[in-house]
Parts: sequence; C-alpha cells; structure tokens
Amino acid sequence: MEQEKNIKKSKNKAPSFMKNVLILMASQIMIKVLGLIYRFVITNVEGFGDTGLGYYSAGYQIYSILLALSSIGIPSVVSKFVSERLAIGDNKGAQRVFKICMVFFAGLGLIFSIGLFCASELIATVIFNVPDIKYVMQVLSPAIFFVAISSVLRGYFAGQNDMKPTSYSQTIEQFFNCVLSITFVYALIGKEPYIMAAGGNLSTTLSIIIAFIYIIIYYKRKRIKVDNNQISPEKDKTSIQILKMVLAMSIPVTISSIISVVNPLIDTSTVSRCIQTAFASVYPIKEELEAFAMSMTGILSKIDTIVNLPIAINVAFSTALTPMISGAIATKDHESASKKMSFSLFASLIIIVPCACGIIALAQPIFNLIYPSAPTGADVLKIFAIPMIFIALNQTINGGLYGLGKTYIPAIALALGAASKFILNIILISNPSIGIYGAGISSIVCQVIAFIITFRVLNKNIKIKVEWLRMIILPTVSGAVMGISVYLINIGLTSIINPKISTIISIIFGAIIYLAEILLFKVLKKEDILMMPFGSKIYPVLNKIGIYK
Repeated sequence: MEQEKNIKKSKNKAPSFMKNVLILMASQIMIKVLGLIYRFVITNVEGFGDTGLGYYSAGYQIYSILLALSSIGIPSVVSKFVSERLAIGDNKGAQRVFKICMVFFAGLGLIFSIGLFCASELIATVIFNVPDIKYVMQVLSPAIFFVAISSVLRGYFAGQNDMKPTSYSQTIEQFFNCVLSITFVYALIGKEPYIMAAGGNLSTTLSIIIAFIYIIIYYKRKRIKVDNNQISPEKDKTSIQILKMVLAMSIPVTISSIISVVNPLIDTSTVSRCIQTAFASVYPIKEELEAFAMSMTGILSKIDTIVNLPIAINVAFSTALTPMISGAIATKDHESASKKMSFSLFASLIIIVPCACGIIALAQPIFNLIYPSAPTGADVLKIFAIPMIFIALNQTINGGLYGLGKTYIPAIALALGAASKFILNIILISNPSIGIYGAGISSIVCQVIAFIITFRVLNKNIKIKVEWLRMIILPTVSGAVMGISVYLINIGLTSIINPKISTIISIIFGAIIYLAEILLFKVLKKEDILMMPFGSKIYPVLNKIGIYK
C-alpha cells in the first residue's frame, strides 16, 4: 500500500517532459551566452588572444578528462536508478542508491583532484610539449572533487524529474565564472599568456565551489522523504552489490563521456604536435613554434565556444530523456518512450540544422563580431558546422540508450569514431597544405560513424517513426534557404550600416525566415505543437490566422 501511494505521489508531482526540456534549454542558453561573453572579453584582452586561449583550453581539456572519469556520466546513471525506484514507489531504495553513489564518487573525485595537481607538469610536457600549461591544470585540480559531488546531486534530482537544481546550479556557476574570469584576466594584463590563462581558469574552480554550496542547500530542503518502516524490494542487497550495479552502468557511460571530451583533446594535442612538425622550418625558434601551435589551438577553442551554443541547447533533450525513458520502461509504457524519443530526435534536427546553416553563411561576420581582435579561423568554423548536426543527434540518441540501459553502445560508437579521428588528424594536420582544416574533416567522419551505430541500435529497441519529407528533407531545405538568405542580407546591409550591427540583424532575420518556412511547409504537426511548452495556447492562434486548419 505504501509503495502504491508513493507511485501515485511521484506521478502527480512529476513535471511534464517538455517542461523539463524548457527549463534545461533556458539554463543552457544562459550558460552558453555567459560563456560567449567572457570568452569574447578575455580573447580580446591585450596580450591574451589566440595564444592565451590556446593555453586556457589545452589545460582545461586534461581537466575535462579527469572530470569525465569522476563525474560527467554520473548524473544520467544516478537519475536512471533513482527514477526506476521512484516509478515503483521504492523511496527508500532510491535514497540508498544516492548515498552509496555519493560516498564512492566523492572519494574518486578527491583522488583525481590530488592526482591532477601532482602530475600537471608531466602531462603538460608529455602530451602538449608545452610545459607552461601545468599552471592551468593546477588551479583547476580542486574543482574535480566538488563537481563529482555536485554531479551525484544533479542526477539525484533529475531522477525525481526535478531539473531545477541542475539548471540553476549550472547557471550560478557560469555567472560567477564569467565575472571572475574577466576580473582575473584583466588583473593579470602584462603577464605572460599562460599566467593570464591560469588566472582565468582559477575562476572556474571558485565558481564551482559557489554552485556546490547552492545545490547542497537545495538538497537539505528537497531530499526524498523516506518512511523508515518501508521495506525496499532490494533490502537484502549489500552496498557493494548496489555499487556494482551502478558501476556496471556508469563505466560505459563514463567511457562515452571520456571519449566525448577526448575528441577535443585529440584535436588540441595533435594540432599542437603536428603543427610544430609541419611548420618547424617556418618557425626555427622553439618559443615561436610553440606560440604558433598554441594560436592554432586557440582557433579550435574559439570554434568550440560558438558551435557549443546550439549543441548545449539540445543537451536538454538528452538530459530529460534518460529518467523519462527509464521510468517508462520500468512501468512497461513502451508507446510513451517511442513517442518521446521520435519527437526529441525531430526537435533536435529542427534546432540544429538552421544553426549549422547560419554558421556556414555568416562564419566570418560572426568571428568579426565576437573576436574582433582575433578574427582568424572562420573557414575552419564552416567545416565544424557540419559535424555539429551529428553531435546533437548523437546526444539525443545517447539519452535514449542510457534510459534503456544500453550504456555500452555510445561508448563503442564514440570509441570507433575517436579512433578514426585520431588517425585522420595525424595524416591531415601534418600536411602543411591542409593543416588545421584536417581537424574539421576528421570530426565529420567521427560523428557520422557514431551516429550510424547508435541510431541502428536505438531503432531496434524503440521504434523511431521517421517521415523523410517532413522530418528531414523539409527542415534541411528550409535551413539551406535561410542560410543563403542571411548571407545575401548581410552583404546588402554591410554596405550601408556598421558590419557588426548588420550581422546581428541578419541573424534575427534568419530566425524569422526559418520559422516562417517551418510554418509554411507545415513541418510541425498539430500533435508536435501541442507537445511543445505553451503548445495548447500557440496552436489556436495558428489555427485562427489560417496556418493550421
């Protein structure tokens, strides 16, 4: 009886799928805009530029790998186990899983924090052949411990279909990161670029600690209420047995997370080494050669900042899908899981395609707008816009696979993709006539391989309903038409007004044109609109003005 009450209670309290997506989207947009602001400011600070950004991102990528080992895959794992237990009314079991995960991953995070600090000089020398990167890693090392704990807490609340702690804590973290990064880099003007980069990354550690304090306070107010008299179906399982269950799922998820952050590291390390090899005769002085390699790495960092904005918006679907599908499968509601998965993939495509087309059309104006003091690299950005589409689709597919318990599939797919990327990078970047463009070409191959593998497996387990004309061809054609339109609009406006203003106006026009095309071609069905946030209010308006009848 107690479990039945808990099941009813959790169903009544659970926010809708699209409400969670909307909360996460709003948060991710805010996070990426703030990230864009501080990257824009510090990149254009005198003495920082592409070289400082190269140091900044190179050290951060090593930190990201250890972060992935200790925490990044954990929210989806914890949310799956918590949501499954709450779906059957096992509050006590859900709380127990959370506590076991907390102890284990906090310990793991502490080990990696200490390890990164102690090994930073060795890593900087062996991987990048640029010893000064060690300072960036040292200031980042304490953050791993706090992120590991915060990740377990985020997964705990995601399993309850409460996305507020995740979105709010990440927004708080990025806000302080933005403010402190700008403050520290400006305070270090006149110092070497690697010192300025270390100062900028110190802000990451401090902002993570601030966000950690917020989520701890939230937990004390919103933890799962447990009746001590309740008997959990898993009461006979030991803590070690439960931890083995968690690790059986978290290890493949963690491998996937590691590979996803290894891909940028593959670019950074191969660009750094291969560029130094390819251009050794052009820059005979070692310091100049290192600075040139770091400036090429800085271009990749600028590109990541731009392409990660639309990708981050799409993260909302993968984050919300995992607990939703886990709960649906636990209660054998396969129809709901299939419907949400199909819609999420469709929505991901509608979001990401116009972004990719817009970036290709306005690559140089965007660089001129965001990085006026370091506007090089726009042609490379155009290439990276293509894999961006597949990265977004892979994110959404992986969220569904995690919910199904197929955690090893994304790991295998990404491993094969990353292996091909590494080989292609070595071949292409070492060729002076291709250089840094090889990183974009290899990214396309990597993400397409991962997409083919993961989609085939997902489609076997949850039938994806694909209408080729409406769901794929029309959004792609609409995006291409929009891209051509904004390119021409920007050329026309640049001749009569300030180029930066013309870029902003062109982007706004692009959004309006694409939305008009989507409505004109009726890419969205009535049920798609109704599934959207405020869809029940939007559809009557569209019906009234004659777009939908």
